[in-house]
Amino acid sequence: MTPEARIREEICTVGASLYQRGYTVGAAGNISARLDDGWLITPTDACLGRLDPAELAKVDLAGNHVSGGKPSKTLALHQGIYQADPATRGVVHTHSTHLVALTLAGVWRQDEVLPPITPYQVMKVGRIPLIPYRRPGDPAAAAQVAALAAQVAALAAQVRGVLFERLGPVVWERSVSHASYALEELEETARLWLMAQPRPAPLSEAAIDELRAVFGARY
Repeated sequence: MTPEARIREEICTVGASLYQRGYTVGAAGNISARLDDGWLITPTDACLGRLDPAELAKVDLAGNHVSGGKPSKTLALHQGIYQADPATRGVVHTHSTHLVALTLAGVWRQDEVLPPITPYQVMKVGRIPLIPYRRPGDPAAAAQVAALAAQVAALAAQVRGVLFERLGPVVWERSVSHASYALEELEETARLWLMAQPRPAPLSEAAIDELRAVFGARY
């Protein structure tokens, strides 16, 4: 199996897993991956639970549609992230219920939507900012996220992502699978935060320093 074929299979496997567990519904959400000669991205209006490896949209380095279905309308968003951060190999976007609910109920802070309440949130997710609402596929939102991705890449952050108000998370990482792992941890943290009454206190700075020292957390 060629490297591209393996990545096609990975996108479909991750998409099916996210769909089956309710991280996305219907034709919502999209996934992409970097190739040596361009990118793969899920087709527009495709259901992540029923992806066909052969029908994934392929786009060349100039942004031209090469093969497969019509690329997702969020293509510009994905391209901007890849161009801003050479280490990124996979991007996952879902409309995860608890994260969307968090934007409706009110995030912790604009620059950090959730406080650091669990060690794995600190180690696997990091700080996630809120992007104010814009319509799906808005070029201005794509430019805003690309600028943020460039800033984070310059700081060598371990995990990267944003939360779009009313739309859900976008997470980018060193592979599609690793992006999905981080997104799942982020969604679980939002679920814990929303269900906990009273709200839990954040981890102390001493506890976070220990995670940095022992596990190399970049937070």
